[in-house]
Amino acid sequence: MSELLDNKDAATKAVVDWMNKKSKTKTKFYFKDFYKVFPDDKPRMIKKVITKMVQDEVLEYWSSGSTTMYGLKGGGIQHSSEGEE
Repeated sequence: MSELLDNKDAATKAVVDWMNKKSKTKTKFYFKDFYKVFPDDKPRMIKKVITKMVQDEVLEYWSSGSTTMYGLKGGGIQHSSEGEE
């Protein structure tokens, strides 16, 4: 496991900073997109960090029914507001 994943605060900051940097082009990310933030770590360890961030309400799940994506809490178009105008 990398030092980044050992430090949960640093891992959270790295994910949030990476997502904010990408937010100009997209607000939802596939799980595999997070491999870029943690290139030296195994998917299972990355999944634990991302799941903990969802539990801590830093990130949220977004599902289309067939695809699950992750986004910053309160960022972008949210599932609950889709179709409303």
